[in-house]
Amino acid sequence: ISKKQGTYICSFIKNKSIDKAIFDLTDVINLKKAVPFKGEIPHRKGKIMSGRYPVKVSAMMINVLKGLKGNVIANGLDLDKTRIYFASASWASRPRRGAGGRFKRTHVILKAKEFTGVKK
Repeated sequence: ISKKQGTYICSFIKNKSIDKAIFDLTDVINLKKAVPFKGEIPHRKGKIMSGRYPVKVSAMMINVLKGLKGNVIANGLDLDKTRIYFASASWASRPRRGAGGRFKRTHVILKAKEFTGVKK
């Protein structure tokens, strides 16, 4: 994935529960909800200035979120009280292709923590 799309999706799912993040990314895939982007990007419907629908990146992030959900359950945390408190996308090593071209790679780090007193 591109670092730019990964960064905006990480800020989109931060401070949400895992199930809510998966639901929102499913809406992005179905073109129902836009991910807020900055720059010269057209306005979208709803309470959003500008945004895009990164469908492929959303599908990849859903797989990562399902893995995070499995880790939360395996570690014995309460899934309803768990929130994504850290989401980051940064550059990974990008090996060269033929003719000196480079292709996209991104490290994505997601951390979830159980918070007490969380509203459902």
